[in-house]
Amino acid sequence: MAAKSEAKEAKEAAPAEKPAGAPAEGAASAPAGGSALKAFLPAIIAIVLAPAASFAVSEFVLLPRIQKKLAAQAALPPGAPAAAEAAPAAADGGEKSEKGKEGKDGKDGKENVSTYEFNNVVVNLAGTMGTRYLKTSFVVTAAEKGANIKSQFEGQKARFTDITLSVLSSLTLTDLEEAGAKNVLREKLTAAYNQGFGKRVVDQVYFSDFVVQ
Repeated sequence: MAAKSEAKEAKEAAPAEKPAGAPAEGAASAPAGGSALKAFLPAIIAIVLAPAASFAVSEFVLLPRIQKKLAAQAALPPGAPAAAEAAPAAADGGEKSEKGKEGKDGKDGKENVSTYEFNNVVVNLAGTMGTRYLKTSFVVTAAEKGANIKSQFEGQKARFTDITLSVLSSLTLTDLEEAGAKNVLREKLTAAYNQGFGKRVVDQVYFSDFVVQ
């Protein structure tokens, strides 16, 4: 009886054994803490390394560039940057000047073409019984470069004024309402002037004012 009593007391005093495979005490909380640490690890690393990265960029990238620029400016004589900036502008200006000169006295010779201007020519339109009229101004250009067309027109001003009025007054309101009426009138005036001179003196007619009322 005494042996059974002692065995029972020893069994009650011994800690209860946990089943095989049961997690040890505190083991369940360990994985949760490890997962949280892994989740915040990149942010912690970024915070720690940010100052170092900023220092590296400033020290090895920005600072050498600034020093190089300052050294280059210090090597130039006083006033050199202004002269360097003025040089492209002067080059552009010179190029434009040459182009302008070529446009004025160059191969195209447009500025050398003589012109004669008819101002505020007013005629009654045919078939309107004097109720409708045309008011126009235009420039006549010479067919040959260097020809003094102004003196040629002014030398026979009365004749070519009459030719102009005859061509314009022969137009009807319907003629002017058609598409391309101005182009047709240019051709008529050019042909009439060249016929009056007996040779090709006029190249083109350009209207600056064209009003039908």
